[in-house]
Amino acid sequence: MSNQPYEGYDPYQQPQQQPGPHQQWGYDEQQYATQQWQGQTWETQTHAPVPAAAETAYMAPQSYERPYVTEQQPQQQPYAAQPAPASAAAQAAAAAPAESGQGYGPATVAGNARITDAQRARLEGRSPVIEPGMQPALLTALLGLLLAATAPVSSYALVVPLVILQAVTAAGWFRLNGMWPARQGIALAFLGGVTADVAVLVAGREQAPAAILGPLGVWVLLTLVLQLRSHADPDTRMYGLMATVASSALAIIATGYLGADPDTASVGAAAVAVAVLARALPLPTPASVVVALLAAAGAGIAAGGMTGVGTRGALIGAAAGACALIGHRVASYDYPSRFVHFTAGVALPLTAAAPAIWILH
Repeated sequence: MSNQPYEGYDPYQQPQQQPGPHQQWGYDEQQYATQQWQGQTWETQTHAPVPAAAETAYMAPQSYERPYVTEQQPQQQPYAAQPAPASAAAQAAAAAPAESGQGYGPATVAGNARITDAQRARLEGRSPVIEPGMQPALLTALLGLLLAATAPVSSYALVVPLVILQAVTAAGWFRLNGMWPARQGIALAFLGGVTADVAVLVAGREQAPAAILGPLGVWVLLTLVLQLRSHADPDTRMYGLMATVASSALAIIATGYLGADPDTASVGAAAVAVAVLARALPLPTPASVVVALLAAAGAGIAAGGMTGVGTRGALIGAAAGACALIGHRVASYDYPSRFVHFTAGVALPLTAAAPAIWILH
């Protein structure tokens, strides 16, 4: 036992440690135990002394308090101030100028590939219905005059501009629906129109209803079978099915020029040519529609006097002109472009008038 007297317990005094075999305290343990963190500490005899201030500075960043902000910290977070690539691409697509003259917005890698001018107009609150203009009207008038001039000559002469009309109709409908290029659908629709032409030429004008409706039913079934074999998602397959069926139906219905009486086909095509030109005049829409219908009726009367139709040409011309205006309206649901000028804006007025001409022959 130690001969030192018993000392009372001091709660503020650090607990004393027994010196290990490898440690030596050079001073009195009881006297300097509470001051050991203010001086230097040794882990072993072989290690160099570590200052307490350095150890305290090393442990400071591990505290839960807010770290001291230095001038180098803004450079340690370079990605926090930069926008995400997807946001930058979306902003670039939205900020694309509408007057750039291009039919599409800039391509991106963020999923928003391209938007049409009609979609941009909807986003900006403008009307997406833009009339094709005078250029497609001139092309429609030229094609209509070719139909009117070749119809009284022979059926085989009429087939030449009719095939052109069917090809432009098939391509124009897919372009109008935003499905371009769609080579397989365009080829299928165009082949349906050519098949109907051949059927009418073989069967004759007397069997024109069966020769036209037969290929129409076969092509609807063929399109359905082809779309069912597609590996696309259901929404895409349904959209492609509807577009292909509509394009094929329009191309086949255009055969009505070949199935109708030659004089009636000539009067109706001439009326469509005049109505589309009148509709393209820079007039208010209601006045332009009235002028186009009156011009179509007048052209029907004039063409009927030159053929054997007579005064009935006014009715044929007015009916053909009204259907042509419907086709012109449908073709206006997109901004004018080179494809729309030469496809939907050119073909749909003439194609939409074919059933009226066929019924009234």
